[in-house]
Amino acid sequence: MYFCTMIIEPIAFFRSPLTSKFGVPRQSGIVSELPGRIDFVAPYTQSEALRGLEDYDYLWLIWGFSEHVNADKHPTVRPPLLGGNERVGVWATRSPFRPNNLGLSSVRIRRVLIDESAIEVLGADLMDGTPIYDVKPYLPYVDSHAEARGGFTDQHAWQRLEVLLPASMQHDFSETDLAVLRELLALDPRPHYHDDTRPYVMPFMGFDIRFHVTDGVLTVDEWVRL
Repeated sequence: MYFCTMIIEPIAFFRSPLTSKFGVPRQSGIVSELPGRIDFVAPYTQSEALRGLEDYDYLWLIWGFSEHVNADKHPTVRPPLLGGNERVGVWATRSPFRPNNLGLSSVRIRRVLIDESAIEVLGADLMDGTPIYDVKPYLPYVDSHAEARGGFTDQHAWQRLEVLLPASMQHDFSETDLAVLRELLALDPRPHYHDDTRPYVMPFMGFDIRFHVTDGVLTVDEWVRL
Protein backbone atom coordinates (compact mmCIF):
# COMPACT_ATOMS: atom_id res chain seq x y z
CA MET A 1 0.00 0.00 0.00
CA TYR A 2 1.30 3.43 -0.96
CA PHE A 3 1.11 6.30 1.51
CA CYS A 4 1.77 9.95 0.73
CA THR A 5 2.14 12.56 3.45
CA MET A 6 1.44 16.15 2.49
CA ILE A 7 2.05 19.14 4.73
CA ILE A 8 -0.20 22.12 4.04
CA GLU A 9 -0.14 25.56 5.59
CA PRO A 10 -2.65 28.41 5.58
CA ILE A 11 -2.43 30.83 2.69
CA ALA A 12 -4.99 33.13 4.32
CA PHE A 13 -7.27 33.58 7.31
CA PHE A 14 -10.97 34.34 7.28
CA ARG A 15 -12.47 37.39 8.96
CA SER A 16 -16.11 37.19 10.01
CA PRO A 17 -18.55 38.98 12.35
CA LEU A 18 -19.06 35.54 13.94
CA THR A 19 -16.26 35.02 16.45
CA SER A 20 -17.56 31.67 17.75
CA LYS A 21 -18.68 28.50 15.97
CA PHE A 22 -22.03 28.96 17.73
CA GLY A 23 -24.30 30.63 15.19
CA VAL A 24 -22.18 29.95 12.10
CA PRO A 25 -24.46 28.80 9.22
CA ARG A 26 -24.31 25.05 8.73
CA GLN A 27 -23.79 25.45 4.98
CA SER A 28 -22.40 28.22 2.81
CA GLY A 29 -24.94 30.32 0.92
CA ILE A 30 -27.94 29.87 3.22
CA VAL A 31 -27.29 33.31 4.76
CA SER A 32 -26.48 34.89 1.43
CA GLU A 33 -25.53 38.39 2.62
CA LEU A 34 -23.33 37.39 5.58
CA PRO A 35 -20.12 39.39 5.00
CA GLY A 36 -16.61 38.03 5.34
CA ARG A 37 -13.08 38.70 4.20
CA ILE A 38 -10.16 36.53 3.12
CA ASP A 39 -6.85 38.04 4.23
CA PHE A 40 -3.82 36.46 2.59
CA VAL A 41 -0.64 36.07 4.64
CA ALA A 42 3.02 36.10 3.67
CA PRO A 43 4.46 34.72 1.47
CA TYR A 44 1.09 34.56 -0.35
CA THR A 45 0.42 38.30 -0.47
CA GLN A 46 1.63 38.87 -4.03
CA SER A 47 -0.93 41.11 -5.72
CA GLU A 48 -0.43 39.39 -9.08
CA ALA A 49 -1.82 36.14 -7.62
CA LEU A 50 -5.28 37.77 -7.58
CA ARG A 51 -5.10 38.95 -11.19
CA GLY A 52 -8.22 37.93 -13.15
CA LEU A 53 -10.28 36.99 -10.10
CA GLU A 54 -12.54 39.99 -10.63
CA ASP A 55 -14.02 38.18 -13.66
CA TYR A 56 -15.61 35.48 -11.45
CA ASP A 57 -18.69 35.61 -9.25
CA TYR A 58 -17.98 32.72 -6.85
CA LEU A 59 -15.05 30.98 -5.19
CA TRP A 60 -14.39 27.57 -3.71
CA LEU A 61 -12.61 27.75 -0.37
CA ILE A 62 -10.67 24.82 1.08
CA TRP A 63 -10.26 25.47 4.76
CA GLY A 64 -9.68 23.89 8.14
CA PHE A 65 -12.12 22.98 10.93
CA SER A 66 -9.74 24.54 13.43
CA GLU A 67 -12.14 24.07 16.36
CA HIS A 68 -12.41 20.30 15.79
CA VAL A 69 -8.77 19.27 15.36
CA ASN A 70 -8.64 17.26 18.58
CA ALA A 71 -12.25 16.10 18.58
CA ASP A 72 -13.05 12.39 18.43
CA LYS A 73 -13.72 11.15 14.89
CA HIS A 74 -16.20 8.35 14.08
CA PRO A 75 -17.35 6.59 10.88
CA THR A 76 -20.90 7.86 11.45
CA VAL A 77 -22.21 11.27 12.53
CA ARG A 78 -25.55 12.84 13.47
CA PRO A 79 -26.44 15.62 10.98
CA PRO A 80 -28.32 18.60 12.49
CA LEU A 81 -30.73 18.53 9.55
CA LEU A 82 -31.92 15.11 10.78
CA GLY A 83 -32.52 16.49 14.25
CA GLY A 84 -29.19 15.32 15.65
CA ASN A 85 -30.62 11.86 16.42
CA GLU A 86 -30.13 9.79 13.26
CA ARG A 87 -26.67 8.52 12.29
CA VAL A 88 -25.30 8.70 8.73
CA GLY A 89 -21.91 7.74 7.31
CA VAL A 90 -19.45 10.60 7.65
CA TRP A 91 -18.64 10.54 3.92
CA ALA A 92 -22.35 11.13 3.18
CA THR A 93 -22.33 14.38 5.16
CA ARG A 94 -20.45 17.65 5.48
CA SER A 95 -19.85 17.11 9.18
CA PRO A 96 -16.89 19.01 10.69
CA PHE A 97 -15.79 15.83 12.49
CA ARG A 98 -13.60 14.54 9.65
CA PRO A 99 -10.22 12.75 9.74
CA ASN A 100 -8.33 15.57 8.03
CA ASN A 101 -10.47 18.45 9.37
CA LEU A 102 -10.91 19.96 5.89
CA GLY A 103 -13.93 22.00 4.83
CA LEU A 104 -15.20 23.07 1.40
CA SER A 105 -17.39 26.12 0.82
CA SER A 106 -18.69 28.10 -2.13
CA VAL A 107 -18.82 31.85 -1.47
CA ARG A 108 -19.85 34.86 -3.54
CA ILE A 109 -17.19 37.44 -4.40
CA ARG A 110 -18.12 40.91 -3.27
CA ARG A 111 -14.89 42.71 -4.06
CA VAL A 112 -11.27 41.83 -4.88
CA LEU A 113 -8.86 44.08 -2.98
CA ILE A 114 -5.66 43.60 -4.93
CA ASP A 115 -3.68 46.28 -3.07
CA GLU A 116 -4.61 44.72 0.28
CA SER A 117 -4.14 41.05 -0.75
CA ALA A 118 -7.69 40.36 0.32
CA ILE A 119 -11.08 39.28 -1.02
CA GLU A 120 -14.41 40.40 0.40
CA VAL A 121 -17.03 37.66 0.12
CA LEU A 122 -20.66 36.94 1.05
CA GLY A 123 -22.44 33.84 2.32
CA ALA A 124 -19.57 31.96 3.98
CA ASP A 125 -20.03 29.38 6.73
CA LEU A 126 -16.68 30.07 8.41
CA MET A 127 -16.03 31.60 11.81
CA ASP A 128 -13.55 34.39 12.40
CA GLY A 129 -9.92 33.24 12.29
CA THR A 130 -10.52 30.11 10.20
CA PRO A 131 -7.39 29.05 8.25
CA ILE A 132 -7.80 28.85 4.48
CA TYR A 133 -5.59 26.43 2.55
CA ASP A 134 -6.63 27.11 -1.04
CA VAL A 135 -8.86 29.32 -3.17
CA LYS A 136 -10.24 28.20 -6.53
CA PRO A 137 -12.69 29.90 -8.91
CA TYR A 138 -16.19 28.46 -9.19
CA LEU A 139 -16.87 27.37 -12.78
CA PRO A 140 -20.61 27.09 -13.59
CA TYR A 141 -20.15 24.87 -16.62
CA VAL A 142 -18.59 22.08 -14.56
CA ASP A 143 -19.45 22.89 -10.94
CA SER A 144 -23.22 23.31 -11.30
CA HIS A 145 -25.40 20.18 -11.51
CA ALA A 146 -29.01 21.29 -11.12
CA GLU A 147 -30.36 17.75 -11.66
CA ALA A 148 -28.14 16.09 -9.04
CA ARG A 149 -29.60 14.22 -6.05
CA GLY A 150 -28.82 15.54 -2.60
CA GLY A 151 -29.24 12.51 -0.35
CA PHE A 152 -31.13 13.11 2.89
CA THR A 153 -31.13 16.88 2.22
CA ASP A 154 -33.72 16.28 -0.54
CA GLN A 155 -36.26 15.11 2.03
CA HIS A 156 -35.47 17.51 4.87
CA ALA A 157 -35.58 21.31 4.77
CA TRP A 158 -34.26 23.67 7.42
CA GLN A 159 -37.07 24.61 9.78
CA ARG A 160 -36.77 28.34 10.33
CA LEU A 161 -37.83 30.15 13.46
CA GLU A 162 -39.80 33.37 13.68
CA VAL A 163 -37.40 36.04 14.98
CA LEU A 164 -38.37 39.03 17.11
CA LEU A 165 -35.78 41.84 17.26
CA PRO A 166 -36.32 44.86 19.52
CA ALA A 167 -36.77 48.07 17.52
CA SER A 168 -34.06 49.75 19.59
CA MET A 169 -31.42 47.48 18.00
CA GLN A 170 -31.45 49.95 15.11
CA HIS A 171 -29.32 52.24 17.25
CA ASP A 172 -26.40 49.79 17.23
CA PHE A 173 -26.81 47.90 13.94
CA SER A 174 -27.40 48.92 10.34
CA GLU A 175 -30.47 47.71 8.48
CA THR A 176 -28.26 45.32 6.49
CA ASP A 177 -26.64 43.92 9.63
CA LEU A 178 -30.04 43.34 11.24
CA ALA A 179 -31.25 41.49 8.14
CA VAL A 180 -28.21 39.20 8.33
CA LEU A 181 -28.70 38.68 12.06
CA ARG A 182 -32.36 37.79 11.52
CA GLU A 183 -31.39 35.15 8.95
CA LEU A 184 -28.73 33.66 11.24
CA LEU A 185 -31.13 33.42 14.17
CA ALA A 186 -33.98 32.06 12.03
CA LEU A 187 -31.81 29.01 11.28
CA ASP A 188 -31.85 28.23 15.04
CA PRO A 189 -28.20 28.23 16.18
CA ARG A 190 -29.00 26.03 19.18
CA PRO A 191 -27.76 22.42 19.16
CA HIS A 192 -30.52 20.40 17.54
CA TYR A 193 -30.84 18.11 20.53
CA HIS A 194 -31.82 21.18 22.58
CA ASP A 195 -35.42 22.35 22.35
CA ASP A 196 -35.94 24.43 25.44
CA THR A 197 -36.43 27.97 26.68
CA ARG A 198 -33.05 28.38 28.35
CA PRO A 199 -31.12 31.58 27.43
CA TYR A 200 -28.42 31.41 24.75
CA VAL A 201 -25.67 33.81 23.69
CA MET A 202 -24.32 34.28 20.15
CA PRO A 203 -21.40 36.65 19.40
CA PHE A 204 -22.12 38.87 16.39
CA MET A 205 -20.34 42.00 15.18
CA GLY A 206 -18.79 42.85 18.53
CA PHE A 207 -21.91 42.13 20.59
CA ASP A 208 -23.24 39.21 22.58
CA ILE A 209 -26.74 38.58 21.25
CA ARG A 210 -28.77 37.04 24.08
CA PHE A 211 -31.97 35.24 23.16
CA HIS A 212 -34.43 32.51 24.05
CA VAL A 213 -36.83 30.36 22.01
CA THR A 214 -40.44 29.57 22.91
CA ASP A 215 -42.89 27.70 20.67
CA GLY A 216 -40.91 28.32 17.49
CA VAL A 217 -40.36 32.02 18.19
CA LEU A 218 -36.85 33.33 18.91
CA THR A 219 -36.78 36.55 20.93
CA VAL A 220 -33.69 38.68 21.37
CA ASP A 221 -33.65 39.81 25.00
CA GLU A 222 -30.57 42.01 24.99
CA TRP A 223 -27.33 42.72 23.17
CA VAL A 224 -24.19 43.53 25.09
CA ARG A 225 -21.12 45.11 23.54
CA LEU A 226 -18.00 42.97 24.00
